[in-house]
Amino acid sequence: MSKPQREAVGLRYDHEGSAAPRVIAKGKGELAVQLLEIAEAHGIPVRKDPDLCAYLSATQIGDEVPEEVYAAVASILAFLWRLNGEIE
Repeated sequence: MSKPQREAVGLRYDHEGSAAPRVIAKGKGELAVQLLEIAEAHGIPVRKDPDLCAYLSATQIGDEVPEEVYAAVASILAFLWRLNGEIE
């Protein structure tokens, strides 16, 4: 049995310039590993959510996240803002 292929999706949210977060990077296999290494090297928090990642992988780089996953992405953003002390 083969190991499942690793996937990674990077999001960016500019609350002043965009209505929703945008997909800024994505990759599978070795590219996913490289994206995760870059995130770690720059102190970018990583959240593991294979279902959400699979869904977001179907979007194009530069696209806003689909409305269907707003709640899931909002919970991740809230977690990151708390982590960074931006909200309590």
